[in-house]
Amino acid sequence: MSLTEEIKQLARAHSPALLRIRRHLHQFPELSFKEHQTAAFIAEELGQMGVSFQGGVAGTGLVAHIEGRNPACATIALRADIDALPIQEETQAPYTSRHPGVMHACGHDVHTTSLLGAAWILLQLRHHFEGTVRLIFQPGEELLPGGASLMIAAGVLQNPVPLGIVGQHVYPALEAGKVGFRAGQYMGSADELYVTVRGKGGHGATPHDCIDPVLMSAHLITALQQIVSRNANPITPSVLTFGKIQSAGGATNIIPDRVELQGTFRTLDEKWRFEAHDRMRTLAEGLVQSMGGSCDFRVEVGYPFLQNDEKLTRLARRAAEEYLGAENVVDLPLRLSSEDFAFYSQVVPACFYRLGTGNQARGITYPVHSSKFDIDENALETGAGLMAWIALTGLKQEAAIAAL
Repeated sequence: MSLTEEIKQLARAHSPALLRIRRHLHQFPELSFKEHQTAAFIAEELGQMGVSFQGGVAGTGLVAHIEGRNPACATIALRADIDALPIQEETQAPYTSRHPGVMHACGHDVHTTSLLGAAWILLQLRHHFEGTVRLIFQPGEELLPGGASLMIAAGVLQNPVPLGIVGQHVYPALEAGKVGFRAGQYMGSADELYVTVRGKGGHGATPHDCIDPVLMSAHLITALQQIVSRNANPITPSVLTFGKIQSAGGATNIIPDRVELQGTFRTLDEKWRFEAHDRMRTLAEGLVQSMGGSCDFRVEVGYPFLQNDEKLTRLARRAAEEYLGAENVVDLPLRLSSEDFAFYSQVVPACFYRLGTGNQARGITYPVHSSKFDIDENALETGAGLMAWIALTGLKQEAAIAAL
């Protein structure tokens, strides 16, 4: 029996446990950096497997290792995020969230389940591979500064430095049983913009006695779009979006004293990213001042862009084709959504791929961050087995190189 077939059999045998784990996590979601019950549950599962681990990493994170023969030969890391979102679930599933206003609407319960499943599979196969697989259960992906940055600061990519790190993310647009890869640039950086436009309030019938921050804000939002349309290189993906506009108090006939804007700026070029910050700030302050007001323009620097290592991604893709069949492995487009996995990709070779979780026939198509998001749970078996196989493929190749 081939090793891929053995992994598939192990994943199939473990599927009832995968279902139990995912449903438990889904019922008891916790917000970023507050994942205390989640961490305790992961610790209990690892303990029952007999896997030693370190808890309390970056607050609620955990790190564990599965050692094969000659553990010092090489190390590869696998990562899952464990936090949930502040969303009220509306799926009506029997395993719906029991925590009001909190939901695993981004599939982190799936990621955690896959990594626990991969750990169990690798444990059964520890005499079949050389090296060590590091398991990283990371908190706080959904909230700045991003749990990945804190885990890195805590040393999860040291002692020894892994040859690479692999992560997966649910993808409801892709049918369960399929996965997607993209080498090179994949996901955008993400920075938060907080702008306060100050003027002089008064009665809406006497605008000449006021300095209207609403009008200034309207001009500002329009003018800032030229940062993308006229300052960015046209071949560099960039997007600037303001998603919130709010004035203090107000009514139909009141001009407020100030307006607050909140937005996001995303791109795939780190040099341009910070140049754009300066250009936006200069434009905003100058435009508002020219209209008689004042402006505070603050950039909350977020996640960098995500770069998938060419070599590691090719290896992972070939492994997926061997495991699932080439017809079940697709190319992914660039996207300007962001992920704090990008922090890992700035330090060691990284591969972040997509796990198909959709099922058109059953109506499982809602996107992530939707209150009706759910998955085809057949994807759990694929997620656990493929993560284990990619890790073993990476270690096998490294061992072969070391033997030359």
